[in-house]
Amino acid sequence: MTQAAPARDFDFAASARRAFAIERDGLAAVAARIGGAFDAACAAMLACRGRVACTGMGKSGHIARKIAATLASTGTPAFYVHPGEAAHGDLGMVTDADVVLALSYSGESDELLLLLPALKRQGNIVVAMTGREASTLAREADIHLDVSVPAEACPLALAPTASTTASLAMGDALAVALLEARGFTADDFARSHPAGALGRRLLLHITDVMHAGDEVPKVGPDASISEALVEMSRKRLGMTAVVDADDRLLGLYTDGDLRRSLDDEDVDLRGTRIATVMTKSPRTIGADALAVEAAQLMEAHKINALLVIDGDRRVVGALNIHDLLRARVV
Repeated sequence: MTQAAPARDFDFAASARRAFAIERDGLAAVAARIGGAFDAACAAMLACRGRVACTGMGKSGHIARKIAATLASTGTPAFYVHPGEAAHGDLGMVTDADVVLALSYSGESDELLLLLPALKRQGNIVVAMTGREASTLAREADIHLDVSVPAEACPLALAPTASTTASLAMGDALAVALLEARGFTADDFARSHPAGALGRRLLLHITDVMHAGDEVPKVGPDASISEALVEMSRKRLGMTAVVDADDRLLGLYTDGDLRRSLDDEDVDLRGTRIATVMTKSPRTIGADALAVEAAQLMEAHKINALLVIDGDRRVVGALNIHDLLRARVV
Protein backbone atom coordinates (compact mmCIF):
# COMPACT_ATOMS: atom_id res chain seq x y z
CA MET A 1 0.00 0.00 0.00
CA THR A 2 1.33 3.43 -0.91
CA GLN A 3 1.68 5.92 1.87
CA ALA A 4 -1.09 8.54 2.04
CA ALA A 5 -0.25 12.20 1.69
CA PRO A 6 -0.30 14.15 4.95
CA ALA A 7 -3.82 15.38 5.68
CA ARG A 8 -2.70 19.01 5.66
CA ASP A 9 -1.56 18.63 2.04
CA PHE A 10 -4.76 17.06 0.76
CA ASP A 11 -7.73 19.07 -0.49
CA PHE A 12 -10.63 17.10 1.00
CA ALA A 13 -13.22 19.67 -0.06
CA ALA A 14 -12.15 19.50 -3.71
CA SER A 15 -12.43 15.70 -3.61
CA ALA A 16 -15.91 15.96 -2.13
CA ARG A 17 -17.01 18.45 -4.78
CA ARG A 18 -15.77 16.12 -7.53
CA ALA A 19 -17.77 13.27 -6.04
CA PHE A 20 -20.91 15.41 -5.89
CA ALA A 21 -20.41 16.55 -9.49
CA ILE A 22 -19.96 12.98 -10.78
CA GLU A 23 -23.03 11.75 -8.91
CA ARG A 24 -25.06 14.75 -10.11
CA ASP A 25 -24.10 13.95 -13.71
CA GLY A 26 -25.05 10.33 -13.15
CA LEU A 27 -28.50 11.28 -11.87
CA ALA A 28 -29.02 13.60 -14.83
CA ALA A 29 -28.16 10.80 -17.25
CA VAL A 30 -30.60 8.39 -15.63
CA ALA A 31 -33.36 11.01 -15.43
CA ALA A 32 -33.02 11.67 -19.17
CA ARG A 33 -33.85 8.01 -19.87
CA ILE A 34 -37.08 7.89 -17.84
CA GLY A 35 -39.80 6.78 -20.20
CA GLY A 36 -41.83 3.77 -21.28
CA ALA A 37 -40.04 1.18 -19.14
CA PHE A 38 -40.56 3.31 -16.05
CA ASP A 39 -44.26 3.67 -16.90
CA ALA A 40 -44.53 -0.10 -17.33
CA ALA A 41 -42.83 -0.77 -14.00
CA CYS A 42 -45.16 1.63 -12.19
CA ALA A 43 -48.22 0.10 -13.89
CA ALA A 44 -47.15 -3.40 -12.86
CA MET A 45 -46.59 -2.38 -9.25
CA LEU A 46 -49.82 -0.41 -9.11
CA ALA A 47 -51.79 -3.40 -10.41
CA CYS A 48 -49.94 -5.84 -8.14
CA ARG A 49 -52.31 -7.91 -5.97
CA GLY A 50 -49.50 -8.85 -3.62
CA ARG A 51 -46.34 -7.03 -2.66
CA VAL A 52 -43.17 -5.80 -4.33
CA ALA A 53 -40.37 -8.20 -3.45
CA CYS A 54 -37.09 -6.29 -3.63
CA THR A 55 -33.86 -8.24 -3.92
CA GLY A 56 -30.16 -7.66 -4.60
CA MET A 57 -26.68 -8.72 -3.46
CA GLY A 58 -23.99 -6.65 -1.80
CA LYS A 59 -24.37 -2.89 -2.20
CA SER A 60 -27.36 -3.46 -4.50
CA GLY A 61 -28.92 -5.42 -1.66
CA HIS A 62 -28.55 -2.47 0.70
CA ILE A 63 -30.25 -0.24 -1.87
CA ALA A 64 -33.00 -2.83 -2.41
CA ARG A 65 -33.69 -2.87 1.34
CA LYS A 66 -34.07 0.90 1.39
CA ILE A 67 -36.33 0.88 -1.68
CA ALA A 68 -38.54 -1.75 -0.05
CA ALA A 69 -38.81 0.37 3.10
CA THR A 70 -39.65 3.50 1.11
CA LEU A 71 -42.30 1.72 -0.97
CA ALA A 72 -43.89 0.20 2.13
CA SER A 73 -44.09 3.52 3.96
CA THR A 74 -45.64 5.32 0.99
CA GLY A 75 -48.53 2.99 0.23
CA THR A 76 -46.97 0.22 -1.87
CA PRO A 77 -46.64 -3.00 0.19
CA ALA A 78 -43.08 -4.24 -0.21
CA PHE A 79 -40.40 -6.32 1.49
CA TYR A 80 -36.77 -7.32 0.99
CA VAL A 81 -35.65 -10.90 0.37
CA HIS A 82 -31.98 -11.85 0.31
CA PRO A 83 -31.28 -13.69 -2.97
CA GLY A 84 -28.83 -16.09 -1.35
CA GLU A 85 -31.35 -17.07 1.32
CA ALA A 86 -34.13 -17.14 -1.29
CA ALA A 87 -32.31 -19.96 -3.10
CA HIS A 88 -32.35 -21.93 0.13
CA GLY A 89 -36.02 -21.65 1.04
CA ASP A 90 -36.85 -17.97 1.48
CA LEU A 91 -38.22 -17.87 -2.06
CA GLY A 92 -41.36 -19.21 -0.41
CA MET A 93 -41.89 -15.63 0.83
CA VAL A 94 -42.60 -14.59 -2.76
CA THR A 95 -46.09 -15.52 -3.96
CA ASP A 96 -47.44 -15.59 -7.50
CA ALA A 97 -49.25 -12.30 -6.77
CA ASP A 98 -45.99 -10.42 -6.14
CA VAL A 99 -43.90 -8.26 -8.46
CA VAL A 100 -40.15 -8.79 -8.10
CA LEU A 101 -37.76 -5.83 -8.27
CA ALA A 102 -34.23 -7.21 -8.81
CA LEU A 103 -31.18 -4.95 -8.50
CA SER A 104 -27.76 -5.75 -9.95
CA TYR A 105 -25.65 -3.07 -11.60
CA SER A 106 -23.72 -5.64 -13.63
CA GLY A 107 -26.88 -7.62 -14.31
CA GLU A 108 -24.87 -10.79 -13.84
CA SER A 109 -25.19 -11.55 -10.11
CA ASP A 110 -25.29 -15.35 -9.92
CA GLU A 111 -27.58 -15.33 -6.89
CA LEU A 112 -30.22 -13.34 -8.78
CA LEU A 113 -29.91 -15.24 -12.05
CA LEU A 114 -30.41 -18.49 -10.15
CA LEU A 115 -33.85 -17.29 -9.02
CA LEU A 116 -35.16 -16.33 -12.48
CA PRO A 117 -36.36 -19.80 -13.62
CA ALA A 118 -38.37 -20.31 -10.43
CA LEU A 119 -39.88 -16.82 -10.63
CA LYS A 120 -40.81 -17.32 -14.28
CA ARG A 121 -42.44 -20.68 -13.52
CA GLN A 122 -44.44 -19.02 -10.77
CA GLY A 123 -45.56 -16.27 -13.14
CA ASN A 124 -44.02 -13.29 -11.33
CA ILE A 125 -43.41 -10.06 -13.23
CA VAL A 126 -39.70 -9.31 -12.86
CA VAL A 127 -38.54 -5.69 -12.99
CA ALA A 128 -34.76 -5.48 -13.31
CA MET A 129 -32.70 -2.45 -12.36
CA THR A 130 -29.24 -2.72 -13.91
CA GLY A 131 -26.51 -0.64 -15.52
CA ARG A 132 -26.17 -2.89 -18.59
CA GLU A 133 -29.01 -3.34 -21.05
CA ALA A 134 -27.21 -6.30 -22.63
CA SER A 135 -26.83 -8.14 -19.33
CA THR A 136 -28.51 -11.48 -18.64
CA LEU A 137 -30.78 -10.03 -15.96
CA ALA A 138 -31.87 -7.15 -18.20
CA ARG A 139 -32.64 -9.50 -21.09
CA GLU A 140 -34.55 -12.05 -19.02
CA ALA A 141 -36.61 -9.54 -17.02
CA ASP A 142 -40.08 -8.47 -18.11
CA ILE A 143 -39.20 -4.80 -17.58
CA HIS A 144 -35.74 -3.25 -17.48
CA LEU A 145 -34.88 0.05 -15.79
CA ASP A 146 -31.53 1.36 -17.02
CA VAL A 147 -29.59 3.04 -14.19
CA SER A 148 -26.23 3.18 -15.95
CA VAL A 149 -24.05 6.18 -15.10
CA PRO A 150 -21.15 7.72 -17.04
CA ALA A 151 -18.70 7.19 -14.18
CA GLU A 152 -18.41 6.17 -10.56
CA ALA A 153 -17.40 8.80 -8.03
CA CYS A 154 -14.74 6.39 -6.83
CA PRO A 155 -11.55 7.41 -8.72
CA LEU A 156 -10.61 3.72 -9.02
CA ALA A 157 -14.00 2.97 -10.64
CA LEU A 158 -14.31 0.10 -8.20
CA ALA A 159 -16.54 1.11 -5.29
CA PRO A 160 -20.23 1.47 -6.26
CA THR A 161 -20.95 5.15 -5.65
CA ALA A 162 -22.70 7.06 -8.43
CA SER A 163 -24.35 3.80 -9.55
CA THR A 164 -25.86 3.08 -6.14
CA THR A 165 -27.01 6.70 -5.88
CA ALA A 166 -28.74 6.33 -9.26
CA SER A 167 -30.40 3.07 -8.19
CA LEU A 168 -31.58 4.64 -4.96
CA ALA A 169 -32.97 7.65 -6.83
CA MET A 170 -34.79 5.34 -9.27
CA GLY A 171 -36.37 3.56 -6.30
CA ASP A 172 -37.44 6.88 -4.83
CA ALA A 173 -38.90 7.87 -8.20
CA LEU A 174 -40.95 4.66 -8.31
CA ALA A 175 -42.22 5.24 -4.77
CA VAL A 176 -43.16 8.86 -5.42
CA ALA A 177 -44.88 8.10 -8.72
CA LEU A 178 -46.90 5.30 -7.10
CA LEU A 179 -47.69 7.49 -4.09
CA GLU A 180 -49.13 10.18 -6.34
CA ALA A 181 -51.01 7.67 -8.51
CA ARG A 182 -52.64 6.14 -5.42
CA GLY A 183 -53.66 9.54 -4.03
CA PHE A 184 -51.67 8.69 -0.88
CA THR A 185 -52.22 11.36 1.80
CA ALA A 186 -50.45 12.61 4.91
CA ASP A 187 -53.00 10.70 7.02
CA ASP A 188 -52.16 7.50 5.14
CA PHE A 189 -48.47 8.17 5.78
CA ALA A 190 -49.14 8.72 9.47
CA ARG A 191 -50.86 5.34 9.77
CA SER A 192 -47.63 3.73 8.60
CA HIS A 193 -45.60 5.79 11.10
CA PRO A 194 -47.52 5.69 14.40
CA ALA A 195 -44.34 6.01 16.45
CA GLY A 196 -41.78 8.75 16.54
CA ALA A 197 -41.89 12.37 15.48
CA LEU A 198 -43.64 11.73 12.17
CA GLY A 199 -46.54 9.96 13.82
CA ARG A 200 -46.89 12.60 16.49
CA ARG A 201 -46.88 15.41 13.95
CA LEU A 202 -49.42 13.75 11.69
CA LEU A 203 -51.74 11.96 14.10
CA LEU A 204 -51.90 14.12 17.22
CA HIS A 205 -54.83 16.53 17.27
CA ILE A 206 -55.55 19.53 19.47
CA THR A 207 -58.07 17.49 21.46
CA ASP A 208 -55.26 15.08 22.40
CA VAL A 209 -53.16 17.76 24.10
CA MET A 210 -55.50 20.58 25.18
CA HIS A 211 -56.87 21.27 28.64
CA ALA A 212 -60.65 21.02 28.75
CA GLY A 213 -63.55 21.38 31.18
CA ASP A 214 -62.64 22.83 34.56
CA GLU A 215 -58.96 23.01 33.57
CA VAL A 216 -59.65 25.89 31.17
CA PRO A 217 -59.06 29.31 32.79
CA LYS A 218 -62.09 31.56 32.21
CA VAL A 219 -63.49 34.73 33.74
CA GLY A 220 -66.34 37.07 32.86
CA PRO A 221 -65.79 40.57 31.44
CA ASP A 222 -66.67 42.25 34.73
CA ALA A 223 -64.01 40.39 36.71
CA SER A 224 -61.19 42.51 38.12
CA ILE A 225 -57.59 41.99 37.09
CA SER A 226 -56.88 40.48 40.50
CA GLU A 227 -59.71 37.97 40.05
CA ALA A 228 -58.30 37.07 36.65
CA LEU A 229 -54.88 36.57 38.24
CA VAL A 230 -56.35 34.15 40.77
CA GLU A 231 -57.87 32.13 37.89
CA MET A 232 -54.58 32.19 35.98
CA SER A 233 -52.67 31.04 39.05
CA ARG A 234 -55.12 28.20 39.72
CA LYS A 235 -55.08 26.86 36.16
CA ARG A 236 -51.36 27.55 35.56
CA LEU A 237 -51.50 28.14 31.82
CA GLY A 238 -50.20 31.71 31.89
CA MET A 239 -53.48 33.12 30.60
CA THR A 240 -57.22 33.25 31.02
CA ALA A 241 -60.05 33.49 28.54
CA VAL A 242 -62.60 36.24 28.97
CA VAL A 243 -66.04 34.88 28.05
CA ASP A 244 -69.69 35.86 28.10
CA ALA A 245 -72.46 33.96 29.89
CA ASP A 246 -72.56 31.37 27.06
CA ASP A 247 -68.79 30.78 27.14
CA ARG A 248 -68.29 32.67 23.87
CA LEU A 249 -64.88 34.24 23.58
CA LEU A 250 -64.60 37.97 24.25
CA GLY A 251 -60.88 38.26 24.80
CA LEU A 252 -57.70 36.94 26.37
CA TYR A 253 -55.51 38.07 29.23
CA THR A 254 -51.96 36.72 29.55
CA ASP A 255 -48.85 37.03 31.70
CA GLY A 256 -47.56 39.53 29.13
CA ASP A 257 -50.72 41.63 29.54
CA LEU A 258 -50.17 41.57 33.30
CA ARG A 259 -46.66 43.01 32.95
CA ARG A 260 -48.03 45.78 30.77
CA SER A 261 -50.80 46.45 33.31
CA LEU A 262 -48.27 46.76 36.12
CA ASP A 263 -46.39 49.40 34.10
CA ASP A 264 -49.58 51.44 33.63
CA GLU A 265 -50.17 53.86 36.50
CA ASP A 266 -53.88 54.15 35.62
CA VAL A 267 -54.51 50.45 36.15
CA ASP A 268 -55.76 49.27 39.54
CA LEU A 269 -55.44 45.51 39.92
CA ARG A 270 -58.47 45.31 42.20
CA GLY A 271 -60.66 47.91 40.56
CA THR A 272 -59.95 47.70 36.84
CA ARG A 273 -62.27 45.42 34.85
CA ILE A 274 -60.52 42.75 32.82
CA ALA A 275 -62.55 43.76 29.74
CA THR A 276 -60.68 47.06 29.57
CA VAL A 277 -57.18 45.53 29.42
CA MET A 278 -57.74 42.20 27.65
CA THR A 279 -56.68 41.42 24.08
CA LYS A 280 -59.94 41.55 22.17
CA SER A 281 -58.99 39.52 19.08
CA PRO A 282 -56.62 36.81 20.27
CA ARG A 283 -55.26 34.00 18.14
CA THR A 284 -57.35 30.83 18.45
CA ILE A 285 -57.48 27.35 16.97
CA GLY A 286 -60.17 24.73 16.36
CA ALA A 287 -60.34 21.47 18.27
CA ASP A 288 -60.14 19.39 15.09
CA ALA A 289 -56.81 20.92 14.00
CA LEU A 290 -53.52 19.04 14.26
CA ALA A 291 -51.32 19.76 17.26
CA VAL A 292 -48.50 20.68 14.89
CA GLU A 293 -50.69 23.47 13.49
CA ALA A 294 -50.84 24.97 16.99
CA ALA A 295 -47.04 24.85 17.16
CA GLN A 296 -46.77 26.59 13.79
CA LEU A 297 -49.28 29.25 14.86
CA MET A 298 -47.43 29.94 18.09
CA GLU A 299 -44.11 30.21 16.28
CA ALA A 300 -45.48 32.46 13.54
CA HIS A 301 -47.04 34.93 15.97
CA LYS A 302 -44.49 34.64 18.79
CA ILE A 303 -47.06 33.51 21.36
CA ASN A 304 -46.92 30.77 23.98
CA ALA A 305 -50.58 29.83 24.44
CA LEU A 306 -53.77 29.36 22.47
CA LEU A 307 -57.47 29.12 23.22
CA VAL A 308 -59.45 26.39 21.49
CA ILE A 309 -62.88 27.38 20.22
CA ASP A 310 -65.77 25.67 18.45
CA GLY A 311 -67.77 26.90 15.46
CA ASP A 312 -69.82 29.23 17.67
CA ARG A 313 -66.67 30.75 19.22
CA ARG A 314 -67.30 29.00 22.51
CA VAL A 315 -64.12 28.29 24.45
CA VAL A 316 -63.73 24.51 24.68
CA GLY A 317 -60.06 24.21 25.58
CA ALA A 318 -56.67 25.81 26.06
CA LEU A 319 -53.07 24.81 25.58
CA ASN A 320 -49.61 26.30 25.82
CA ILE A 321 -46.17 25.56 24.45
CA HIS A 322 -45.38 23.29 27.41
CA ASP A 323 -48.27 21.00 26.44
CA LEU A 324 -46.77 20.66 22.95
CA LEU A 325 -43.30 20.04 24.39
CA ARG A 326 -44.65 17.30 26.66
CA ALA A 327 -46.37 15.70 23.67
CA ARG A 328 -43.04 16.03 21.76
CA VAL A 329 -44.74 17.85 18.90
CA VAL A 330 -42.00 20.48 19.04
